[in-house]
Amino acid sequence: MERLVGTVSRGIRAPIIREGDDMAAITVESVLAASEAEGFPLHDRDVVGVTEAVVARAQGNYASTADIAADVRAKFPGGHIGVVFPILSRNRFAICLRGIAKGAKKITLLLSYPSDEVGNHLFDEDELDAKGVNPWADVLSEARYRELFGYEKHPFTGVDYVEYYKGLIAEEGAEAEVVFANDCRAVLDYTKDVLCCDIHTRARSKRRLKAAGANTVLGLDELMTAPVNGSGFNPDYGLLGSNKATESTVKLFPRDCGDFAERVQKMFLDRTGKHIEVLVYGDGAFKDPVGKIWELADPVVSPGHTRGLIGQPNELKLKYLADNDFADLSGDALKAAVSKAIAEKDAKNESLKGTMATQGTTPRRLTDLIGSLCDLTSGSGDKGTPIILIQGYFDNYVKE
Repeated sequence: MERLVGTVSRGIRAPIIREGDDMAAITVESVLAASEAEGFPLHDRDVVGVTEAVVARAQGNYASTADIAADVRAKFPGGHIGVVFPILSRNRFAICLRGIAKGAKKITLLLSYPSDEVGNHLFDEDELDAKGVNPWADVLSEARYRELFGYEKHPFTGVDYVEYYKGLIAEEGAEAEVVFANDCRAVLDYTKDVLCCDIHTRARSKRRLKAAGANTVLGLDELMTAPVNGSGFNPDYGLLGSNKATESTVKLFPRDCGDFAERVQKMFLDRTGKHIEVLVYGDGAFKDPVGKIWELADPVVSPGHTRGLIGQPNELKLKYLADNDFADLSGDALKAAVSKAIAEKDAKNESLKGTMATQGTTPRRLTDLIGSLCDLTSGSGDKGTPIILIQGYFDNYVKE
């Protein structure tokens, strides 16, 4: 019978994960149990995704605000720190800010406006035009910001992040000063010691600040890169990718994710004889068209994966073939011609980059595409499916 189903993404339920659990074994057992219970077989090149949260939890990769403060004091002994371009998030940054403030004497908080890096708005960007503000040139004090834009609250959280972050700093015993600018170098008028808290633009910010004469320039990816008083750590991303665990602790991005993925792959091969691709995934890479928030607050979509997930799709655009190369065909003749073109493409195994027949396809990394599908499938709430099984992703129109 002709195959009528393409890619299928399934959320796989798993036990509640605790520190010390063998997450690799739990992943394999959960997928195999679901396969048996639901009656679907596993195939070569199926993909299993495991959310970073449960991998980090099993590792016990946590740090407290006291741990963060100790690292901050060691790396910023002067005590006055410019905290530049943090995202506006109670989950992602607030507890980190507590730790940073606990280790400082004074914080000059430089916020980008009208939104943070991932699209959380302090106020509606149309207000810039109404107030005659040039966000690329104008540096605003807190008083001037309030005069222009008032006390806006985030539409989703109901939080005034200016007030909230300033209050957190004061609660930890540091002096708080808030400035608004979109050039990171503006902070150098207040202090020469800077902590860059942006995610995807951090390398550029560090480079510009150093070139402009800053003394100490570090990023969140350079805090908690090694254990502090026995804490968790991440040698690659530091505090980037961390999430609130409690009011005084954060869960860090998991470590050694490539090794974890390869171990899970081997366990599947030993148990089933099937070559399963595996990735650890965090945030998906997509943007909400209503809230204007870019989902990707993690430094990467996938911090670790098996080698079979390296690369980009190499696909023909069926619509292009039907409308152009085979515009005079229909029915079985059109199907045969399209199938032949795909089969020839697969046989040649050559990159189609830049050819007309690929225009409109998505030139993104496989890990970003598949990790985004995993994130959308698992959600961020109470679905209880931290493991995702994707089948048929690498199939195409000619696969029976």
